[in-house]
Amino acid sequence: MFIFNGLKTFSKGGIHPEENKLSADQPIQILPLPGSVSIPISQHIGTPAVPVVERGEQVKTGQVIAKTGGFVSANIHASISGKIAKISDEMDSSGYRRMAIMIRADKEEQWLDGIDNSGKLITGIPYSRDEILQKILNGGIVGMGGATFPSHIKLNIPKGKKADVLIINGVECEPYLTADHRLMIEKPEELIVGIRILMIALGVDKAILGIENNKPDAIEKISSLAGKEKGIQVVPLKVQYPQGGEKQLIKALIDREVPSGKLPIDVGTVVHNVGTTYAVYEAVLKNKPLIERIVTVTGKSVKNPGNFLTRIGSPVNALIEAAGGLPENTGKVISGGPMMGKALNDLDIPVTKGTSGILILDEKEAHRKASKVCIRCTKCVQVCPMGLEPFYLQNMTMRGNFDEIEANRILDCIECGSCSYICPSNRELLDYIRLGKSTVTNLIRERQRV
Repeated sequence: MFIFNGLKTFSKGGIHPEENKLSADQPIQILPLPGSVSIPISQHIGTPAVPVVERGEQVKTGQVIAKTGGFVSANIHASISGKIAKISDEMDSSGYRRMAIMIRADKEEQWLDGIDNSGKLITGIPYSRDEILQKILNGGIVGMGGATFPSHIKLNIPKGKKADVLIINGVECEPYLTADHRLMIEKPEELIVGIRILMIALGVDKAILGIENNKPDAIEKISSLAGKEKGIQVVPLKVQYPQGGEKQLIKALIDREVPSGKLPIDVGTVVHNVGTTYAVYEAVLKNKPLIERIVTVTGKSVKNPGNFLTRIGSPVNALIEAAGGLPENTGKVISGGPMMGKALNDLDIPVTKGTSGILILDEKEAHRKASKVCIRCTKCVQVCPMGLEPFYLQNMTMRGNFDEIEANRILDCIECGSCSYICPSNRELLDYIRLGKSTVTNLIRERQRV
C-alpha cells in the first residue's frame, strides 16, 4: 500500500464535495449491443462532420459514416454493423434536435477489415509522429474528459510553440463518476503504451500522470508499470475539486500558470485524459476508431451502480436498465456528474463520445432550494479556482452589462459549479454565468464578422 505525503494540489480556490464513488469497485461490464443506434454527427467541439453514407446503405462496425467538416472537426464511425435507417434531426443531450445517423443492427456483427477488436496487448510503436497523428485523425479521437476537443488538433503544435511535458489527467474529480478509475485499474498496460504514443506525437521525453489519492489502487498499479518506463511519472494528488480542470492540473503538477485567454501549450504542455489516451492506443495500434466508451451509471437509489463499456449511439435508457432500471423516486437524470453535468429531458437520447456518466438523483436530491438575497459573504469568490467574482458576474449578466462581464474575464470561467455549491443563499450563480458566457461569445463573433 502506498503512503502519500506532501500531496500536491492547485493553489487557488476549490472545494471538497461528498465523493459518492459508489461504483468504484464495480468492474467494467460490456453493455449488450443495441438493436439500433442514433449517432450524432457533432460529438466534438468545432464543425459538425459531413455524412458520407445514404439511407439504405449497408455499413460495417468501424466504418466512417461522417467525415471531418473543417479544420476543427472529427470523423464519426459506425458503432455497429447494419443498415442506415435514416439521417435526420434527432434529440441530443443538449435538448436540441441535431442531425444524427441511425443504424439498424445486423443479426451478426460485421467489423471493417483491418480493425483489431481482440484484447491482445500490443507494445511496439512502429510509427512516426506524422503517422500517429493521421491515425488519430482517422479514428475520430476527441477529448473524453468532457471537452471533446479533436485530439489530432491538440497534438498539432502551432509554429513557434513547443511542449516539454505531456500531462495525463487521471483525476476524475467529479463526484460519483468512476469510469476513468476503472480504466486505470483494468487497462494499465494499454495506458502506458498510449502515453508513449502521445509522447512521440508531441516530441517530448517527459510525461506526468496525475491521480487523486482517493484512488490508491490505480496509483499503485500504474506506478509499478511506469517505474519501468523512461520519462513517465505518476504523481498522487490531494483530493480537491475541480482538480481535473486543465489549468488546475497544470498548476498542481508542474506549478505553471496558464494566463487568461491562453492555452496549456503557451506554458509548454498538453493535457490528455486517460480515456483519450486509451482511445489513442486503440486507434494507433489496433486501427480501432472511437466507437465505444466507458460510462458510469450511478446514484444513491440506483439498484446496481456500475461502469459499462457502451457503443456510441446506444440509448441512455439501455444503460439505466443495465444498472437495474429507473428508480421510482427519480427526480432528475443527469448526463455527467453532479457539478458540471446537465439534466436530461429525454432518456432515449444517445450516448456520445463525451458521455462520461449517467447520474440518477432522487426527488430530494434533485430539489432546488429557493434562491435568496446575496448576503455578501464572498464564499463564491474564495472557492473560485479561476480567481473570478461569481456574484458580480451574475449581477452584471442579470443587468445585461455584457461589456463589463467580458472585461472581468467571464470567459475564463470553467463552469465547475463550485460557486453555486458553496453559496448559502442558493443563488443561481453558474446558470447566469453560463448565460453571460454564451452571450459574450456571440458578441465577440459578431465583432469579428464586421
